[in-house]
Amino acid sequence: MPRKQRIEYPGAIYHIISRGNYRKDLFTHEKTAEAFERTIFEAADRCGWKLYAYVIMSNHYHLAIETPDPNMVEGMRWLQSTFATRFNRFRNERGHVFQGRYKSLLVNEDRPLLGLINYIHLNPVRAKLCTVDELKGHALSSYPKYFKRKVPPPLDRTTLLGLCDLPGTLGGMRKYTELLKLSQGG
Repeated sequence: MPRKQRIEYPGAIYHIISRGNYRKDLFTHEKTAEAFERTIFEAADRCGWKLYAYVIMSNHYHLAIETPDPNMVEGMRWLQSTFATRFNRFRNERGHVFQGRYKSLLVNEDRPLLGLINYIHLNPVRAKLCTVDELKGHALSSYPKYFKRKVPPPLDRTTLLGLCDLPGTLGGMRKYTELLKLSQGG
């Protein structure tokens, strides 16, 4: 049975998810996770993507991206193959790094962007790696980057805070943290 074709169009917003092959931990070594984070930023820059949120966990990752051009498939191919080559070279290994196809879920009225960004940012909390108050210390996520005075491109703090009717400032981020706490029930 042929693979289902991916839906791409200008301005599409996606929730991208992928796991390590055989559900193995890929990102437990700090250098590996940092290398993947750099590769995400490279892919977003190369493809002109808006990066709304990301989190890198031990054996999987989540991205919330917008593609001004219909190039999600091309960009994801570059992201995963480039990282796999670098990973295998670093570990002196061969073969697949990621398990099967990545998932790409379209964000629409049924799946609002703010809910997705919150879901991604709260991933370490749900995994019991930290509390909401400790999220700024989870370095492998967009969340602590949004607290920098100058947010590194292609991250988009203004859109995130605009979705919450908050100012695009550090004060807005502090209020966003309170909203995350409320969404967690504490």
